[in-house]
Amino acid sequence: MSDITKATAPTAALTGSMRDFRVPGGADLLKRTEGFFKWQDLRRQNGLWPFSRATEDGPNTICMAQDDRGNKMRGVNFASQDYLSLSSHAAIKETAKQTIERCGVHSAGSPALVGNTSYSVALERKIAEFLNMEEVVLYPTGWAAGFGVIKGLVRSADHVVMDMLTHSCLQEGANAATNNIHLFRHLDNEYCRNILTKIRAKDKENGILVVTEGLFSMDSDTPKLAELQELCREFNATLVVDVAHDLGNLGRIGRGHIGVQDMLGNVDVVMGSFSKTFASNGGFVACNSRAVREYLRFYSAPATFSNALSPVQAATILKAFEIVGSVEGRVLRLEMMTNILSLRDQLSEAGLDYYGDPSAIVCVKMGSEGLARLVSRRLPELGLIANLVEFPAVPKGAARIRMQVMANHSEKNIADAVRILKTAREEAEFELERSRQPAQSPQHVAA
Repeated sequence: MSDITKATAPTAALTGSMRDFRVPGGADLLKRTEGFFKWQDLRRQNGLWPFSRATEDGPNTICMAQDDRGNKMRGVNFASQDYLSLSSHAAIKETAKQTIERCGVHSAGSPALVGNTSYSVALERKIAEFLNMEEVVLYPTGWAAGFGVIKGLVRSADHVVMDMLTHSCLQEGANAATNNIHLFRHLDNEYCRNILTKIRAKDKENGILVVTEGLFSMDSDTPKLAELQELCREFNATLVVDVAHDLGNLGRIGRGHIGVQDMLGNVDVVMGSFSKTFASNGGFVACNSRAVREYLRFYSAPATFSNALSPVQAATILKAFEIVGSVEGRVLRLEMMTNILSLRDQLSEAGLDYYGDPSAIVCVKMGSEGLARLVSRRLPELGLIANLVEFPAVPKGAARIRMQVMANHSEKNIADAVRILKTAREEAEFELERSRQPAQSPQHVAA
Protein backbone atom coordinates (compact mmCIF):
# COMPACT_ATOMS: atom_id res chain seq x y z
CA MET A 1 0.00 0.00 0.00
CA SER A 2 1.06 3.61 -0.55
CA ASP A 3 1.59 5.97 2.35
CA ILE A 4 -1.83 7.50 1.68
CA THR A 5 -3.75 4.23 1.77
CA LYS A 6 -1.84 3.14 4.87
CA ALA A 7 -2.68 6.36 6.71
CA THR A 8 -5.84 6.59 8.78
CA ALA A 9 -8.26 8.94 7.07
CA PRO A 10 -9.42 11.89 9.18
CA THR A 11 -13.09 11.79 10.11
CA ALA A 12 -13.77 15.15 8.45
CA ALA A 13 -12.64 13.69 5.12
CA LEU A 14 -14.99 10.73 5.46
CA THR A 15 -18.05 12.75 6.44
CA GLY A 16 -19.97 15.65 5.00
CA SER A 17 -21.04 16.11 1.39
CA MET A 18 -21.31 18.78 -1.28
CA ARG A 19 -24.79 19.51 0.03
CA ASP A 20 -23.12 21.25 2.98
CA PHE A 21 -21.74 23.95 0.70
CA ARG A 22 -24.60 24.52 -1.75
CA VAL A 23 -25.73 27.71 -0.02
CA PRO A 24 -22.59 29.33 1.42
CA GLY A 25 -23.04 32.40 3.61
CA GLY A 26 -21.34 35.76 3.43
CA ALA A 27 -21.41 38.90 1.30
CA ASP A 28 -18.15 38.17 -0.53
CA LEU A 29 -19.11 35.88 -3.40
CA LEU A 30 -15.53 34.78 -4.00
CA LYS A 31 -14.33 34.35 -0.44
CA ARG A 32 -17.29 32.24 0.57
CA THR A 33 -16.09 29.44 -1.74
CA GLU A 34 -13.21 28.74 0.65
CA GLY A 35 -15.19 26.47 3.00
CA PHE A 36 -15.85 24.01 0.20
CA PHE A 37 -12.22 24.11 -0.96
CA LYS A 38 -10.92 23.46 2.55
CA TRP A 39 -13.10 20.35 2.84
CA GLN A 40 -12.30 19.25 -0.71
CA ASP A 41 -8.56 19.70 -0.23
CA LEU A 42 -8.60 17.72 3.01
CA ARG A 43 -10.06 14.86 1.01
CA ARG A 44 -7.56 15.44 -1.79
CA GLN A 45 -4.56 15.34 0.55
CA ASN A 46 -5.81 12.03 1.96
CA GLY A 47 -6.42 10.39 -1.40
CA LEU A 48 -10.19 10.69 -1.02
CA TRP A 49 -10.95 13.08 -3.90
CA PRO A 50 -11.17 10.92 -7.05
CA PHE A 51 -12.77 13.52 -9.32
CA SER A 52 -11.42 15.56 -12.27
CA ARG A 53 -9.08 12.80 -13.41
CA ALA A 54 -7.57 12.77 -16.89
CA THR A 55 -6.71 9.88 -19.18
CA GLU A 56 -3.33 9.93 -20.90
CA ASP A 57 -4.29 8.32 -24.23
CA GLY A 58 -8.06 8.03 -24.44
CA PRO A 59 -10.76 5.82 -22.90
CA ASN A 60 -9.21 2.44 -23.63
CA THR A 61 -10.15 -0.69 -21.66
CA ILE A 62 -6.78 -0.44 -19.92
CA CYS A 63 -5.41 3.08 -19.67
CA MET A 64 -3.10 5.51 -17.96
CA ALA A 65 -4.69 8.35 -16.04
CA GLN A 66 -3.76 11.00 -13.51
CA ASP A 67 -5.62 12.69 -10.68
CA ASP A 68 -5.93 16.45 -10.28
CA ARG A 69 -2.63 16.53 -8.36
CA GLY A 70 -0.80 14.88 -11.24
CA ASN A 71 -0.44 11.46 -9.57
CA LYS A 72 -0.30 8.73 -12.22
CA MET A 73 -2.34 5.54 -12.20
CA ARG A 74 -2.77 2.64 -14.60
CA GLY A 75 -5.53 0.10 -14.54
CA VAL A 76 -8.47 -1.59 -16.15
CA ASN A 77 -10.85 1.19 -17.11
CA PHE A 78 -14.50 0.99 -16.06
CA ALA A 79 -14.81 4.77 -15.67
CA SER A 80 -15.26 5.93 -19.27
CA GLN A 81 -18.54 6.29 -21.17
CA ASP A 82 -17.76 4.59 -24.48
CA TYR A 83 -20.33 1.84 -24.44
CA LEU A 84 -19.76 0.37 -27.91
CA SER A 85 -16.03 1.19 -27.88
CA LEU A 86 -16.45 3.48 -30.89
CA SER A 87 -14.10 6.24 -29.78
CA SER A 88 -11.14 4.16 -30.95
CA HIS A 89 -12.89 2.46 -33.88
CA ALA A 90 -10.75 2.55 -37.03
CA ALA A 91 -13.56 3.84 -39.26
CA ILE A 92 -14.43 6.60 -36.80
CA LYS A 93 -10.82 7.77 -36.66
CA GLU A 94 -10.46 7.65 -40.42
CA THR A 95 -13.66 9.66 -40.86
CA ALA A 96 -12.33 12.29 -38.45
CA LYS A 97 -9.04 12.56 -40.35
CA GLN A 98 -10.73 12.92 -43.74
CA THR A 99 -13.18 15.52 -42.43
CA ILE A 100 -10.38 17.60 -40.93
CA GLU A 101 -8.53 17.56 -44.24
CA ARG A 102 -11.64 18.73 -46.05
CA CYS A 103 -13.21 21.18 -43.58
CA GLY A 104 -10.73 21.96 -40.81
CA VAL A 105 -11.75 21.61 -37.19
CA HIS A 106 -14.22 24.43 -36.50
CA SER A 107 -17.74 25.27 -37.65
CA ALA A 108 -17.11 28.96 -36.87
CA GLY A 109 -20.72 29.97 -36.37
CA SER A 110 -24.04 29.49 -34.65
CA PRO A 111 -26.53 27.08 -36.23
CA ALA A 112 -28.84 30.08 -36.59
CA LEU A 113 -26.30 31.78 -38.84
CA VAL A 114 -23.75 29.90 -40.94
CA GLY A 115 -22.42 27.32 -38.47
CA ASN A 116 -24.16 24.35 -40.08
CA THR A 117 -22.24 22.07 -42.40
CA SER A 118 -23.31 19.42 -44.87
CA TYR A 119 -22.42 16.90 -42.14
CA SER A 120 -24.68 18.45 -39.51
CA VAL A 121 -27.57 18.71 -41.96
CA ALA A 122 -27.11 15.04 -42.87
CA LEU A 123 -26.85 14.14 -39.17
CA GLU A 124 -30.21 15.78 -38.42
CA ARG A 125 -31.83 13.71 -41.18
CA LYS A 126 -30.12 10.54 -39.95
CA ILE A 127 -31.31 10.94 -36.35
CA ALA A 128 -34.87 11.67 -37.48
CA GLU A 129 -34.84 8.50 -39.58
CA PHE A 130 -33.26 6.49 -36.76
CA LEU A 131 -36.00 7.51 -34.32
CA ASN A 132 -38.85 7.45 -36.84
CA MET A 133 -39.47 11.14 -36.19
CA GLU A 134 -39.80 14.13 -38.48
CA GLU A 135 -37.47 16.84 -37.21
CA VAL A 136 -34.21 17.22 -35.25
CA VAL A 137 -32.32 20.14 -33.70
CA LEU A 138 -28.64 19.70 -32.82
CA TYR A 139 -27.00 21.12 -29.68
CA PRO A 140 -23.33 21.58 -28.69
CA THR A 141 -23.64 19.11 -25.76
CA GLY A 142 -26.16 16.68 -24.36
CA TRP A 143 -26.46 18.90 -21.28
CA ALA A 144 -27.34 21.86 -23.49
CA ALA A 145 -30.02 19.79 -25.24
CA GLY A 146 -31.66 18.78 -21.95
CA PHE A 147 -31.55 22.29 -20.54
CA GLY A 148 -32.48 23.88 -23.84
CA VAL A 149 -35.55 21.84 -24.70
CA ILE A 150 -37.21 22.72 -21.38
CA LYS A 151 -36.14 26.36 -21.29
CA GLY A 152 -37.12 26.70 -24.94
CA LEU A 153 -40.66 25.34 -24.59
CA VAL A 154 -41.71 26.25 -21.05
CA ARG A 155 -42.72 29.71 -19.86
CA SER A 156 -43.19 31.01 -16.32
CA ALA A 157 -46.92 30.19 -16.05
CA ASP A 158 -46.41 26.64 -17.34
CA HIS A 159 -45.72 23.50 -15.31
CA VAL A 160 -42.93 20.92 -15.40
CA VAL A 161 -43.71 17.48 -13.94
CA MET A 162 -40.53 15.44 -13.52
CA ASP A 163 -39.37 12.08 -12.26
CA MET A 164 -37.43 13.06 -9.16
CA LEU A 165 -34.26 11.35 -10.45
CA THR A 166 -34.03 13.11 -13.80
CA HIS A 167 -30.64 14.42 -14.86
CA SER A 168 -29.17 17.73 -13.72
CA CYS A 169 -29.57 19.32 -17.17
CA LEU A 170 -33.31 18.68 -17.09
CA GLN A 171 -33.77 19.93 -13.54
CA GLU A 172 -31.69 23.03 -14.20
CA GLY A 173 -33.70 23.73 -17.35
CA ALA A 174 -36.92 23.45 -15.38
CA ASN A 175 -35.63 25.74 -12.61
CA ALA A 176 -34.62 28.33 -15.20
CA ALA A 177 -38.01 28.19 -16.93
CA THR A 178 -40.66 28.22 -14.17
CA ASN A 179 -41.33 28.02 -10.46
CA ASN A 180 -44.13 25.51 -11.14
CA ILE A 181 -42.04 22.35 -10.79
CA HIS A 182 -43.60 19.13 -9.52
CA LEU A 183 -41.51 16.03 -8.78
CA PHE A 184 -43.04 12.57 -8.78
CA ARG A 185 -41.66 9.44 -7.14
CA HIS A 186 -39.18 7.59 -9.30
CA LEU A 187 -40.97 5.52 -12.00
CA ASP A 188 -44.31 6.01 -10.24
CA ASN A 189 -46.77 6.79 -13.05
CA GLU A 190 -49.73 6.79 -10.67
CA TYR A 191 -48.06 9.50 -8.62
CA CYS A 192 -47.53 11.41 -11.86
CA ARG A 193 -51.24 11.03 -12.64
CA ASN A 194 -52.18 12.48 -9.24
CA ILE A 195 -49.99 15.52 -9.89
CA LEU A 196 -51.47 16.06 -13.36
CA THR A 197 -54.98 15.73 -11.96
CA LYS A 198 -54.31 18.43 -9.35
CA ILE A 199 -52.70 20.77 -11.86
CA ARG A 200 -55.55 20.51 -14.37
CA ALA A 201 -58.14 20.95 -11.61
CA LYS A 202 -56.73 24.46 -11.10
CA ASP A 203 -55.11 25.35 -14.41
CA LYS A 204 -56.57 24.39 -17.76
CA GLU A 205 -54.92 27.21 -19.69
CA ASN A 206 -51.17 26.71 -19.36
CA GLY A 207 -48.80 24.07 -20.62
CA ILE A 208 -47.46 21.00 -18.83
CA LEU A 209 -44.19 19.31 -19.74
CA VAL A 210 -43.68 15.80 -18.32
CA VAL A 211 -40.02 14.78 -18.19
CA THR A 212 -38.42 11.36 -17.76
CA GLU A 213 -35.50 9.28 -19.05
CA GLY A 214 -35.28 6.17 -21.19
CA LEU A 215 -32.60 4.78 -18.89
CA PHE A 216 -31.75 6.36 -15.54
CA SER A 217 -27.98 6.45 -15.28
CA MET A 218 -27.58 6.01 -11.53
CA ASP A 219 -30.20 3.31 -10.96
CA SER A 220 -30.18 1.59 -14.39
CA ASP A 221 -33.96 1.35 -14.68
CA THR A 222 -36.63 2.58 -17.07
CA PRO A 223 -40.21 3.90 -16.93
CA LYS A 224 -43.27 2.53 -18.71
CA LEU A 225 -43.19 4.99 -21.56
CA ALA A 226 -46.52 4.12 -23.20
CA GLU A 227 -48.34 4.75 -19.92
CA LEU A 228 -46.63 8.13 -19.51
CA GLN A 229 -47.40 9.16 -23.06
CA GLU A 230 -51.05 8.18 -22.62
CA LEU A 231 -51.19 10.23 -19.41
CA CYS A 232 -49.86 13.22 -21.31
CA ARG A 233 -52.55 12.87 -23.96
CA GLU A 234 -55.24 12.55 -21.28
CA PHE A 235 -54.16 15.73 -19.50
CA ASN A 236 -53.12 17.77 -22.55
CA ALA A 237 -49.44 17.61 -21.55
CA THR A 238 -46.25 17.03 -23.54
CA LEU A 239 -43.78 14.23 -22.85
CA VAL A 240 -39.99 14.59 -23.11
CA VAL A 241 -37.81 11.46 -22.85
CA ASP A 242 -34.04 11.72 -22.38
CA VAL A 243 -32.34 8.78 -24.15
CA ALA A 244 -28.71 9.75 -23.47
CA HIS A 245 -27.70 6.41 -21.94
CA ASP A 246 -29.65 3.80 -23.91
CA LEU A 247 -29.91 5.06 -27.49
CA GLY A 248 -27.69 3.08 -29.84
CA ASN A 249 -26.51 0.49 -27.34
CA LEU A 250 -29.63 -1.27 -26.00
CA GLY A 251 -32.23 -3.28 -27.86
CA ARG A 252 -31.91 -5.55 -30.86
CA ILE A 253 -31.91 -2.63 -33.31
CA GLY A 254 -30.19 -0.18 -30.98
CA ARG A 255 -33.12 2.17 -30.41
CA GLY A 256 -32.91 1.89 -26.63
CA HIS A 257 -35.97 1.55 -24.45
CA ILE A 258 -38.10 3.60 -26.83
CA GLY A 259 -37.52 0.84 -29.38
CA VAL A 260 -37.81 -2.01 -26.87
CA GLN A 261 -41.16 -0.62 -25.67
CA ASP A 262 -42.43 -0.14 -29.23
CA MET A 263 -42.62 3.63 -28.88
CA LEU A 264 -40.55 4.68 -31.89
CA GLY A 265 -42.16 7.78 -33.37
CA ASN A 266 -44.81 7.82 -30.64
CA VAL A 267 -43.10 9.98 -28.00
CA ASP A 268 -43.80 13.72 -28.24
CA VAL A 269 -40.20 14.87 -27.82
CA VAL A 270 -36.96 12.86 -27.56
CA MET A 271 -33.66 14.37 -26.47
CA GLY A 272 -30.29 12.70 -26.20
CA SER A 273 -26.54 12.92 -26.13
CA PHE A 274 -23.79 11.63 -28.41
CA SER A 275 -21.22 11.28 -25.64
CA LYS A 276 -22.12 7.80 -24.38
CA THR A 277 -22.43 5.71 -27.53
CA PHE A 278 -21.64 7.90 -30.53
CA ALA A 279 -18.00 8.82 -29.90
CA SER A 280 -18.37 12.59 -29.60
CA ASN A 281 -19.79 15.50 -27.67
CA GLY A 282 -23.11 16.99 -28.68
CA GLY A 283 -26.82 16.46 -28.25
CA PHE A 284 -30.14 16.62 -30.06
CA VAL A 285 -33.87 17.15 -29.70
CA ALA A 286 -36.23 15.22 -31.99
CA CYS A 287 -39.92 15.99 -32.55
CA ASN A 288 -42.67 15.54 -35.15
CA SER A 289 -43.33 19.19 -35.93
CA ARG A 290 -41.41 21.59 -38.17
CA ALA A 291 -42.91 24.43 -36.13
CA VAL A 292 -41.43 23.03 -32.89
CA ARG A 293 -38.05 22.54 -34.55
CA GLU A 294 -37.92 26.10 -35.85
CA TYR A 295 -39.11 27.52 -32.52
CA LEU A 296 -36.35 25.69 -30.64
CA ARG A 297 -33.75 26.84 -33.13
CA PHE A 298 -34.46 30.46 -32.25
CA TYR A 299 -35.90 30.37 -28.72
CA SER A 300 -33.75 27.65 -27.14
CA ALA A 301 -30.68 29.67 -26.23
CA PRO A 302 -28.10 26.85 -26.15
CA ALA A 303 -28.97 26.08 -29.79
CA THR A 304 -29.18 29.69 -30.93
CA PHE A 305 -26.27 31.26 -29.09
CA SER A 306 -23.74 28.42 -29.04
CA ASN A 307 -21.30 27.55 -31.76
CA ALA A 308 -22.53 24.68 -33.90
CA LEU A 309 -21.04 21.20 -33.75
CA SER A 310 -17.72 21.15 -35.58
CA PRO A 311 -17.67 19.36 -38.95
CA VAL A 312 -15.43 16.64 -37.49
CA GLN A 313 -17.91 16.06 -34.63
CA ALA A 314 -20.92 15.88 -36.94
CA ALA A 315 -19.10 13.59 -39.40
CA THR A 316 -17.90 11.16 -36.73
CA ILE A 317 -21.34 11.01 -35.09
CA LEU A 318 -22.87 10.33 -38.49
CA LYS A 319 -20.38 7.49 -39.00
CA ALA A 320 -21.18 6.15 -35.53
CA PHE A 321 -24.90 6.04 -36.40
CA GLU A 322 -23.99 4.12 -39.54
CA ILE A 323 -22.05 1.55 -37.47
CA VAL A 324 -24.79 1.33 -34.84
CA GLY A 325 -27.35 0.53 -37.53
CA SER A 326 -25.22 -2.14 -39.18
CA VAL A 327 -24.59 -5.83 -38.53
CA GLU A 328 -21.37 -4.77 -36.79
CA GLY A 329 -23.41 -2.57 -34.47
CA ARG A 330 -25.61 -5.50 -33.54
CA VAL A 331 -22.49 -7.59 -32.78
CA LEU A 332 -21.07 -4.78 -30.62
CA ARG A 333 -24.33 -4.57 -28.65
CA LEU A 334 -24.26 -8.33 -28.09
CA GLU A 335 -20.63 -8.15 -26.92
CA MET A 336 -21.46 -5.27 -24.60
CA MET A 337 -24.45 -7.13 -23.11
CA THR A 338 -22.38 -10.28 -22.66
CA ASN A 339 -19.89 -8.21 -20.67
CA ILE A 340 -22.66 -6.56 -18.66
CA LEU A 341 -24.18 -9.89 -17.64
CA SER A 342 -20.77 -11.34 -16.83
CA LEU A 343 -19.89 -8.37 -14.62
CA ARG A 344 -23.20 -8.55 -12.78
CA ASP A 345 -22.86 -12.32 -12.24
CA GLN A 346 -19.29 -12.05 -10.96
CA LEU A 347 -20.20 -9.17 -8.64
CA SER A 348 -22.99 -11.30 -7.16
CA GLU A 349 -20.63 -14.23 -6.68
CA ALA A 350 -18.24 -11.88 -4.88
CA GLY A 351 -20.99 -10.74 -2.52
CA LEU A 352 -21.26 -7.28 -4.06
CA ASP A 353 -24.72 -5.88 -4.77
CA TYR A 354 -25.66 -3.45 -7.56
CA TYR A 355 -28.58 -1.39 -8.80
CA GLY A 356 -31.09 -1.88 -11.57
CA ASP A 357 -31.52 -3.83 -14.76
CA PRO A 358 -28.81 -4.91 -17.22
CA SER A 359 -27.27 -1.92 -18.98
CA ALA A 360 -23.83 -0.46 -19.59
CA ILE A 361 -24.10 1.21 -16.18
CA VAL A 362 -23.43 -1.14 -13.26
CA CYS A 363 -23.51 0.83 -10.02
CA VAL A 364 -22.14 -1.19 -7.10
CA LYS A 365 -23.80 -0.38 -3.77
CA MET A 366 -21.62 1.04 -1.01
CA GLY A 367 -24.04 2.99 1.18
CA SER A 368 -22.16 5.38 3.44
CA GLU A 369 -19.98 8.05 1.89
CA GLY A 370 -17.16 7.14 4.27
CA LEU A 371 -17.00 3.53 3.12
CA ALA A 372 -17.32 4.47 -0.55
CA ARG A 373 -14.48 6.99 -0.27
CA LEU A 374 -12.19 4.48 1.40
CA VAL A 375 -12.98 1.93 -1.32
CA SER A 376 -12.35 4.50 -4.04
CA ARG A 377 -9.02 5.49 -2.45
CA ARG A 378 -7.71 1.94 -2.88
CA LEU A 379 -8.83 1.25 -6.44
CA PRO A 380 -6.08 3.04 -8.44
CA GLU A 381 -3.28 1.36 -6.51
CA LEU A 382 -4.92 -2.03 -6.98
CA GLY A 383 -5.32 -1.40 -10.71
CA LEU A 384 -8.95 -0.35 -11.27
CA ILE A 385 -10.21 2.98 -12.58
CA ALA A 386 -13.88 3.41 -11.66
CA ASN A 387 -16.01 6.33 -10.53
CA LEU A 388 -17.10 7.17 -7.01
CA VAL A 389 -20.62 8.59 -7.08
CA GLU A 390 -22.02 10.44 -4.09
CA PHE A 391 -24.32 13.38 -3.35
CA PRO A 392 -25.48 15.42 -5.24
CA ALA A 393 -25.54 12.83 -8.05
CA VAL A 394 -27.26 10.33 -5.70
CA PRO A 395 -29.00 10.72 -2.32
CA LYS A 396 -26.93 10.95 0.86
CA GLY A 397 -26.24 7.51 2.27
CA ALA A 398 -26.56 5.87 -1.15
CA ALA A 399 -22.99 6.27 -2.42
CA ARG A 400 -21.80 3.79 -5.01
CA ILE A 401 -18.96 2.83 -7.31
CA ARG A 402 -20.21 3.31 -10.85
CA MET A 403 -18.77 0.89 -13.39
CA GLN A 404 -19.37 1.55 -17.08
CA VAL A 405 -19.07 -1.39 -19.42
CA MET A 406 -17.63 -1.27 -22.93
CA ALA A 407 -18.01 -3.74 -25.77
CA ASN A 408 -14.23 -4.18 -25.92
CA HIS A 409 -13.80 -5.20 -22.27
CA SER A 410 -12.32 -8.69 -22.03
CA GLU A 411 -13.36 -11.40 -19.61
CA LYS A 412 -10.03 -10.85 -17.86
CA ASN A 413 -10.77 -7.12 -17.52
CA ILE A 414 -14.05 -8.00 -15.82
CA ALA A 415 -12.56 -10.64 -13.52
CA ASP A 416 -9.73 -8.31 -12.51
CA ALA A 417 -12.16 -5.47 -11.78
CA VAL A 418 -14.38 -7.62 -9.55
CA ARG A 419 -11.40 -9.05 -7.67
CA ILE A 420 -9.99 -5.58 -7.05
CA LEU A 421 -13.33 -4.13 -5.99
CA LYS A 422 -13.92 -6.97 -3.54
CA THR A 423 -10.44 -6.55 -2.02
CA ALA A 424 -10.86 -2.78 -1.76
CA ARG A 425 -14.21 -3.13 -0.02
CA GLU A 426 -12.93 -5.69 2.48
CA GLU A 427 -9.95 -3.49 3.36
CA ALA A 428 -12.12 -0.37 3.56
CA GLU A 429 -14.63 -2.06 5.88
CA PHE A 430 -11.80 -3.15 8.16
CA GLU A 431 -10.34 0.37 8.25
CA LEU A 432 -13.73 1.94 8.91
CA GLU A 433 -14.46 -0.48 11.74
CA ARG A 434 -11.04 0.14 13.27
CA SER A 435 -11.54 3.92 13.12
CA ARG A 436 -14.79 3.59 15.08
CA GLN A 437 -13.23 1.70 17.97
CA PRO A 438 -12.43 3.89 21.00
CA ALA A 439 -8.74 4.56 21.53
CA GLN A 440 -7.25 2.57 24.44
CA SER A 441 -5.80 4.54 27.33
CA PRO A 442 -2.05 4.17 28.09
CA GLN A 443 -2.91 2.50 31.40
CA HIS A 444 -5.03 -0.12 29.63
CA VAL A 445 -2.34 -0.76 27.04
CA ALA A 446 0.31 -1.21 29.78
CA ALA A 447 -1.89 -3.67 31.65
